[in-house]
Amino acid sequence: MRPARFRWPAAALLCAVTFVAHGAPQPVPDALTQRLLACATCHARVDARGNPVNDSFYPRIGGKPAGYLYHQLRNFQDGRRHYPVMTYLVEHLPDAYLREIADHFAAQAPTVLPPSATDLSPALRERGRQLVHDGDKVRGIPACIACHGARLTGVQPAIPGLLGLPRDYVNAQFGAWRNGVRRAHAPDCMGQVAARLSPEDVAAISGWLAAQPMPPDARPADSIARPLPLLCGSAP
Repeated sequence: MRPARFRWPAAALLCAVTFVAHGAPQPVPDALTQRLLACATCHARVDARGNPVNDSFYPRIGGKPAGYLYHQLRNFQDGRRHYPVMTYLVEHLPDAYLREIADHFAAQAPTVLPPSATDLSPALRERGRQLVHDGDKVRGIPACIACHGARLTGVQPAIPGLLGLPRDYVNAQFGAWRNGVRRAHAPDCMGQVAARLSPEDVAAISGWLAAQPMPPDARPADSIARPLPLLCGSAP
C-alpha cells in the first residue's frame, strides 16, 4: 500500500482520462419542453425515459383547455388549491410564464386512455349515469354534461373534460371541494355542486366516468349552450 499522499495523483489521472474519453458534458437545451419535464414526470403517460407514469391519482393534462390549465396554476400559486409539490413548482413563476405553460400543454393531443373496470352495483352505476346526464333537479344538482360538454371532453376556453380521469383523482377532488381545500374564483360552482352530493353520489359519478371509453378525438368542444346552469367564476 502506498502512502496516502501518493494516492490522489493516480485518482486524478484516472478522472482526467475518463473525462477525455467521454468528452465534456453536453449542455442541456434551454427549451420549454426540457424545462417542463418536471410536469411530465407526473402528468404524462410516460416519463422522459419512456416508462409508464402511475396514473392512479395524477391526471393527464395534454389537450386540456389552456384557460383551465392557467386557472389551476394560478389557484396553486394563490392558495386556492393545496398540494405542496405544485405550490413549490409555481409559487415564484411570473404570470406570463404560467400562460406559456398552459398554452404548451393545451396544444398537445389529448391522451386517449382505456376505460377502467369498476365494482359499482347496477343501482349505483345507474345513479352515476343519471347524475352525469340528467343531474338531480330536486337537490339542485346540474348534469355534468351541462357544463363539461355532451361528450364530456371539456369546452374551450376553460372547462375541463371528465373522461380519462382516474377514479381516485375524481373522488379526491370532490372531497377537496367539500372540505374547502380546493376552491376556485367566486362564485365557486363546483364547490356548490360538491356540497350537494352525498358520498354515494360521488362514488357513483367517479365510477361511472372511469368506466366510459374516451372518443378517438378527445379534444374539448369549441362552445356550449349558454347560460350555464350555475354561475362559475372560472368560466364566466
